[in-house]
Amino acid sequence: MTAQEKRTVQPNKQELLNRLKRIEGQVRGVQKMIDEDKYCVDILHQISAIQSAMKKVSIALMEDHTNHCVANAIQEGNKEEMIDELMDVMKRLM
Repeated sequence: MTAQEKRTVQPNKQELLNRLKRIEGQVRGVQKMIDEDKYCVDILHQISAIQSAMKKVSIALMEDHTNHCVANAIQEGNKEEMIDELMDVMKRLM
């Protein structure tokens, strides 16, 4: 780990981990569907569900980040840097 690496204790860590475990199970299900030569459209429906679930994880993380990291940075006078970082990540998610 470098001295500049940022770290965060996630306020909703267990909820996020639970969501990711469910997504992991969904991905394994898609692998099994492909292995068992299931119908393409059925597989695509499962992939769409995974994408939707990942989007929900991203939104939850964004909400936590805004309420904690961004709010703290603004109070500490690091508003510009944190807003730039937030906008950069939002552009990547869209």
